[in-house]
Amino acid sequence: MKKTSVNSTALYIHYPWCLKKCPYCDFNSHEGGKENDQEAFLQALLEDFFGQGLKEREFASIFIGGGTPSLFPPKLISRLLSNVKTNVDTEITIEVNPGSSEHFSFAELRNAGINRVSIGAQSFDDATLKTIGRIHTGGEIIKCYQQARSSRIKNINLDLMWGMPGQTASQAIQDLKTAVKLKPDHISWYQLTIEPNTIFASSKPPLPDEDTQCSIETGGSRMLKKSGYERYEVSAFSREGKACRHNQNYWKFGDYFGVGPGAHGKLTKFEESGVRIFRTNKLKRPASYIKNPTHTFIKEVSAAESVPEFLMNALRLEDGVDWRAFEKRTGLLFEDIQGEWKKLSDRGLVEPGRCKTTELGFRYLDSILQAFV
Repeated sequence: MKKTSVNSTALYIHYPWCLKKCPYCDFNSHEGGKENDQEAFLQALLEDFFGQGLKEREFASIFIGGGTPSLFPPKLISRLLSNVKTNVDTEITIEVNPGSSEHFSFAELRNAGINRVSIGAQSFDDATLKTIGRIHTGGEIIKCYQQARSSRIKNINLDLMWGMPGQTASQAIQDLKTAVKLKPDHISWYQLTIEPNTIFASSKPPLPDEDTQCSIETGGSRMLKKSGYERYEVSAFSREGKACRHNQNYWKFGDYFGVGPGAHGKLTKFEESGVRIFRTNKLKRPASYIKNPTHTFIKEVSAAESVPEFLMNALRLEDGVDWRAFEKRTGLLFEDIQGEWKKLSDRGLVEPGRCKTTELGFRYLDSILQAFV
């Protein structure tokens, strides 16, 4: 599927390797470091990219995730990005791990075209970091952040988790206080969830009780707002003008292309018969992907499936979206779900005239989505 009639402007690039697999991680990541054939991996990415017919497409956002993509040599990232058409406003993000800082320099990443970095902090507390299997310390996070700033990276996100094993409300809020003192442009603050097929799933650690989780979520959100960070999505807080454009495209059910092992994409075709939505994904194992990078699995999303998929993303946004966006992206009419929506509105969970939750509903997204499954 090389062409669509919708202007897809987002690109996700997946780097599959980490120095160590974290016990809570369910992403497509594999332990391995500099021993991997990075040149062969680059050539596979380029073959994948060209094979999807993307050479002439201009992208508004690019996100290099993983894994630990800061293990990918900046000179190879530069060669990769030199083949991608961008403009002066294109947001180009890479995830970096403070524990891999010896493998890259922020100046080299900036010279390669990176203009936004997302630092995987998770916590500033050394004991907590050890519990969740991270290979860095709180001090290394601060050092990593300072290096990014001194290298003139002007858009920095800090990734933090809360609700971790044995964590108290005061410890979680202290993590946020430490992050806010650094003055990042964006903070991703999300709750630890135990995902299937992870180490934590097979040996579940003791997590904070429901009352503690509530105290953390309400207290932390309040503190971030008071510190100048506006919540625009369930787990995303930013200073003015610094919301992540790439992730906003996901949440607004926009299209994007995926390149790399296990990378996913979403493509829309507008036809006379209506809107057709396709999900794509690549071979997951790095070795398999490198041997056959153009192999793509394609699944068409049915009209019934498109409703919860759209809502699962759009309702994560604090302001939601206009119903016209729902109709444009799915090809359906608001009237098709109006009956169920009214029931939720009568319960005070959603706004009657907009695809948006109430303040109460924002805390019970899963219950809202169940109504459309």
